[in-house]
Amino acid sequence: MNFDELTPVEIVTQLDKYIIGQDDAKRAVAIALRSRYRRKQLPESMRDEVAPKNIILIGPTGVGKTEIARRISKLARTPFVKVEATKYTEVGYVGRDVESMVRDLMSASIQMTKQDLAESRKDQVEKAVQERLLDLLLPTTPTKKDDSSNSLVDATSDTREKFRQFLKEGRFEDRLVELTTQHKPAVQGIELLAGGNMEDLENTMQSLGSIFGGKQKKRKMSIKRARQILEEEEMEKVLDQDQVIEIAKERVEQMGIIFIDEIDKIAGTKGARSGPDVSREGVQRDILPIVEGSKVSTKWGVIDTSHILFIGAGAFHMSKPSDLIPELQGRFPLRVELTELHAADFLRILLEPENAIIKQYIALMKTEGLDLIFEEEALSRVSEIAYSVNSTTENIGARRLYTIMERLLEDLSFKAHELAGESFTITKEYVDTRLNDVFKDEDLSRYIL
Repeated sequence: MNFDELTPVEIVTQLDKYIIGQDDAKRAVAIALRSRYRRKQLPESMRDEVAPKNIILIGPTGVGKTEIARRISKLARTPFVKVEATKYTEVGYVGRDVESMVRDLMSASIQMTKQDLAESRKDQVEKAVQERLLDLLLPTTPTKKDDSSNSLVDATSDTREKFRQFLKEGRFEDRLVELTTQHKPAVQGIELLAGGNMEDLENTMQSLGSIFGGKQKKRKMSIKRARQILEEEEMEKVLDQDQVIEIAKERVEQMGIIFIDEIDKIAGTKGARSGPDVSREGVQRDILPIVEGSKVSTKWGVIDTSHILFIGAGAFHMSKPSDLIPELQGRFPLRVELTELHAADFLRILLEPENAIIKQYIALMKTEGLDLIFEEEALSRVSEIAYSVNSTTENIGARRLYTIMERLLEDLSFKAHELAGESFTITKEYVDTRLNDVFKDEDLSRYIL
């Protein structure tokens, strides 16, 4: 089943595997995604009237805003791109223009569509690649018609079948062959001439390349590497590029998602209308027509942004959502506040997610032959320290766990290779021994934890 077709309950269940708490945010995102599926089921006359319910996620750093976006991008089979609002500048300044987020989304959709179509033609491509690899491994069959040449043809045919079997078994992966490839010269320093907007310049360079052709170059490489290059070449042959673009464009316009992080950084404070705030408001006004729905030119054609879902996120420490320009506020009707993390949340983050930090460290040490065991009391103590350090210094949310765990396991990680075949238990006493001195000295913890 496509992620797009999951019910809100199923979407939240998928997110629960990786993100602890923040139920309101997960529910809001799940409903917004499901609403897009519902819109697809409407009659065409009504479908165009239903606007996406854009969301702003509000909360301090490290509480799961970006992780929700990252997990959606991995789970979804819909075009998705994450951008930072601070990378854009208003028109007239050197930097990325806001329309590039739509071009990035279309580029992601092209790649996704190619992968999906390639999967359906996988067998065809594999056969073609195998034949070309055999041609590289074996000499050309003679064409002269006589008895001796016929026997040679039979012998070569038998050898080819044997080599085919060896290829399937992976015996030739490291064998070197000579492959003719298209050499595309790298163009350096172009970004200096492009003024931050590379697309027009890239199109020009690609056009010049197609007119003059790339230089062919013979290279020696392993069968493993040659297979990768040949797969790309054969895939380009079997894919209908016009069909790829058509499907990718449809996906972007109907199901695309753009996650705009750090949106609070372009919100000016009320009463301040000078200095950098002018530029911030300019970026907001440039983003506005894209969120409202406009036509954006790309090298794949014109993209209509009317039904792309936008999810904004920011800490909003120095500003509030109401500091955004009113028109932009109106285009983000849903506001969800993410809660700060407490010691109990940190303990769950250490233990429960499928990619839990503890599981990662155990697996890393296992590669050195060291069995790492964590007592629950030790993990509770780590959680308490993480919460306490966040309370007394800068609150960086769950990211604090990484700094503390690295400090805790520093000695073990350094000597792990010497402890191969042994097991080591992390106890509450070990945690206190390793962390107490730093934790109790607030000035020291600011630098180290």
